[in-house]
Amino acid sequence: MKPLVMCVGVAVEDRVYGFDKLPTKAQKYRANALTITGGGGAANAAVAVSRLGGQASLAARLGDDATASSIVADLVRDGVDCSLVRRFEGCRSSQSAVFIDGDGERLIANYRDAGLPQSADWLNTTHCAAKAIVADTKWPAGATRAMQLAADLQIPGVLDAEQPLDECESAIAMASHCIFSMQGLQSYRPNTEPTDAITTIARQHRNWVAVTDGNQGVYWSDGQSCRHTAAFTIEAKDTLGAGDTWHGAFALALAECRSESQAILFSNAAAAIKCSRFGGRDGIPCRAEVDHWLATHSVAERLVKRR
Repeated sequence: MKPLVMCVGVAVEDRVYGFDKLPTKAQKYRANALTITGGGGAANAAVAVSRLGGQASLAARLGDDATASSIVADLVRDGVDCSLVRRFEGCRSSQSAVFIDGDGERLIANYRDAGLPQSADWLNTTHCAAKAIVADTKWPAGATRAMQLAADLQIPGVLDAEQPLDECESAIAMASHCIFSMQGLQSYRPNTEPTDAITTIARQHRNWVAVTDGNQGVYWSDGQSCRHTAAFTIEAKDTLGAGDTWHGAFALALAECRSESQAILFSNAAAAIKCSRFGGRDGIPCRAEVDHWLATHSVAERLVKRR
């Protein structure tokens, strides 16, 4: 059977605009491309899991509006179980305007309703037959609850640690696999070398810790040594959702009982393919594409430091 991965966090509707260069002044600009698609860390991770051959369920908070219906309909079309998506009366669903430049870099303006209830107490083990859980940190209470569920179920708990992380200390401590973006790690451990930071965090919490750094690859530590897996070389067209795709692929690989080093290669390939396509979530690949990529590309795993 396909392993089930539970994804906890935010779901968004994205309007993705393409430009040669990102706007810099208060004036009118004409985009050269437009895609309206789903977004959000956990929602994108769920789509990645589904397209890559797993089963995905999503726990998220939405408003009681037409945007919520559109978000859920898109997810259901991708095979995501949305039975744990809750809609709250009087609230609006999250939306983003995303500008992508000719190098694939993005600028995001996101609206998230501050009135959405923070509590995640409605998530419990009776909801979960998952083999892994992945959560983003945009819903701190959800992330903490998700990592506690994973610990209770003794399954991998993968945390997508992006700033702000002020309310996520418990989730970071409980995660079996805590993966920072470089920006998130620098905000969490400022003025510290990334390899030193992740090794220290892994020792402190006795978990597996990594930092993803775009085209510089992934640094990871089990608390004893720090290693580096290089990224695949591509011509990036759109980096929107690349990290979300990476985390969904990583959680699925762990659910399939792969090692962390195998999961990194799988995730790097999925994210590389996504970045080579415009359109945010629309660029997330299927399993056959990733398997073909891994069969036809090579990447060196290098030892950076050993302590």
